[in-house]
Amino acid sequence: MQLYHHPYSLDSQKVRIALEEKNIDYTSFHVNPITGKNFDSSFFRMNPSAKLPVFQNGSHILYDTIEIIQYIERIAMVSSGGDESTLSSGEVVEWIYKIQQWNPKFFTLSHVPPEYRLSVTKFLRRVIIARMAECPELASAYHCKLKEAYETEDKLKDPEILRRSEEHLERILDEAERKLSETTYLVGEEFTLADVMFIPLLSRLALLDLEEKYINTRPSLAEYWNMVQERPSYRKVIGKYFHGWRRHKTLLKTWCFVRIRSLLKQY
Repeated sequence: MQLYHHPYSLDSQKVRIALEEKNIDYTSFHVNPITGKNFDSSFFRMNPSAKLPVFQNGSHILYDTIEIIQYIERIAMVSSGGDESTLSSGEVVEWIYKIQQWNPKFFTLSHVPPEYRLSVTKFLRRVIIARMAECPELASAYHCKLKEAYETEDKLKDPEILRRSEEHLERILDEAERKLSETTYLVGEEFTLADVMFIPLLSRLALLDLEEKYINTRPSLAEYWNMVQERPSYRKVIGKYFHGWRRHKTLLKTWCFVRIRSLLKQY
């Protein structure tokens, strides 16, 4: 089993936590979306959406995050000799879809300092153009991604899009706060795939220095967040890269790569 992913990718974090929690071995391939590695022809040919993660088991390839996580759950069920009664309950599945419906893209980008965001965006557009020249047979798919990059910048100027994204996030957090005031985890007293989906969302808020505004103002959520950060899966998948001083190292490494390549015009 192979997983193409990156620590920056929220959906990659969800899948990796699921793999760690289910104790499933896999081969890891880092594909950094900020340096444009997801546009390399070898990866782009397999996955023209250029989105992460991609999960491969033999000839079976999955691109959808929920499908990957449910596939992992079934692998774990078969490996443990269980039956379908051990699969996620309806309430867990409901939470999985509810969390996945929130798209973090515009919310995240709107909280990145403009000078950094615009530099990375400009770099990625040039990467796409360079790959398009190298692989003319994929030009149409690359052109779609280039158009998408320009559209993203336009949408970030629309306060209504940003407002809807924030309101959607607030609704999820408020509902989680209500649930966590009654139970230890999102669905009862046991850790489930609902929590697997939720932890990276909270981690993204912390990474953007928004922990005080969105997490600490909700007491039950704040207690839950402190608790789940102690899990080995969190430490391996997220904490290793973004906890404390490590996030500065991770972000600086990528930023230096982008700046140097931009100065040298190496795309």
